[in-house]
Amino acid sequence: MNRKMKALLYTGPYRLSMTEVPIPQVGEDEVLIRVKACGICGSDVHGYTGKTGRRIPPLIMGHEAAGLIEKVGSLAKGRFEVGQRVTFDSTVFCNRCHFCRLGMINHCLKRQVFGVSTKSYRRHGAFAEYVAAPWWVVYPIPEELSFEYAAMLEPCAVALHAVNRTPIHPEDTVIVIGAGTIGLLVVACVKLKGARRVIAVDLDSSRLRIASQMGADLVLNPKEEDIPERVKELTDSLGADVVLEAVGVPETVKEALDIVRSDGQVTLIGNLTPRVEVGLQDIISREINIRGTYASAGEHRDCIKLFTSGKINPAPILSKVLPLSEGPRVFKELLEGRPGLLKVILKPLFSEE
Repeated sequence: MNRKMKALLYTGPYRLSMTEVPIPQVGEDEVLIRVKACGICGSDVHGYTGKTGRRIPPLIMGHEAAGLIEKVGSLAKGRFEVGQRVTFDSTVFCNRCHFCRLGMINHCLKRQVFGVSTKSYRRHGAFAEYVAAPWWVVYPIPEELSFEYAAMLEPCAVALHAVNRTPIHPEDTVIVIGAGTIGLLVVACVKLKGARRVIAVDLDSSRLRIASQMGADLVLNPKEEDIPERVKELTDSLGADVVLEAVGVPETVKEALDIVRSDGQVTLIGNLTPRVEVGLQDIISREINIRGTYASAGEHRDCIKLFTSGKINPAPILSKVLPLSEGPRVFKELLEGRPGLLKVILKPLFSEE
C-alpha cells in the first residue's frame, strides 16, 4: 500500500481542500523532496479561478519551492544525497530536444511545469508534503539560505531571465510596470545591471514603497499622475530607453508602448490576458523593439548567489509564512487583493515537527 501525504488539492474553480494522496513514486532519474516551503505564485491565484485553462482539476499546484532530499533514484545517486537542502526549477525539460541542446530549456518540446495541468499534461506540484523531480532540475542550496527565501528563487530566476534578455546600457532610463513579486525582482536585477535610472510604476503605494527598497530610484502611481506625461518630463520628451511590462493586461501593455522612446526596448513579462491589441503603425514607424520572455533558462544558480551574497534581499517581498492548511483562506485573500499581501509562503507541517 502506498504511503499517504497531506496535500492542498485544487478541485475546481475557487475550490481548494486539504486531503491525503499517495506520496509520489520516485523514478530512477528522480529525487523525492520533502517540501519545507512553497510560495503562492500569481499564476496560481489566477489559475485558481479556472479561467486560464492551465490548472485543470484535480491538481496539486505550487512551483516555487524548497526542501530536503528524502529519497534518491538509482540514476541520481552520486549527484544528490538524502538530507540535502535543495530547490528546483519550475520547468521539467527533457534534456534531449532541439531547444534543450541549445540551452533554451524553457522552450523544451516536451516541457511540463510543476503544479500545472493542461490538455497535454498534468504535473502535480509542491503544495504537499512531498514532490518528485528529475535530478537535472534540482539545485543545492546553502545552509545560510532559509527554505522560505529559497522558495523565492524561482520568481527571481524568471525576473533575471527577463532582464538578461533585455539590452540595457549604463545611461538608460528603465521603467518597470507592475510591482508584484516578479516586477519587484526585475527592479532589483535591472539595478544590478547598472542602469542609470530605474523607475517603478504601480497602482499600489505600499508596493511602490517596497520597489524603492528593491532599488527603484523613482516610483510613479497612475492614480496620482499621468504616467506618459511624467515620463516625457523625465526624459526630455524622448521616452524611456527600456520598459519591462510585468502585469500583462491591455492597459499596461499599451502604456509600455506609449512611454518607450523610438528604437527603444519593450520586454513583455506579464501574461494575464491571452490577447492584447497594439498600435501596429506606431510600432513600425517608431521602430520599437518588442520581445517576450518566458520562465527561466538556468538562472537559478545565479539567483542563489545573489540571495546569499546579499546583492538581492527578498525580505521586503515576503508578506506571510503560513501552514499549508491555511491555503484555501489565503488564496481567497490574494484573489480579493487584500492590502499588504504580496508573497505568501505555505509550509507543510509534519507530525514530528
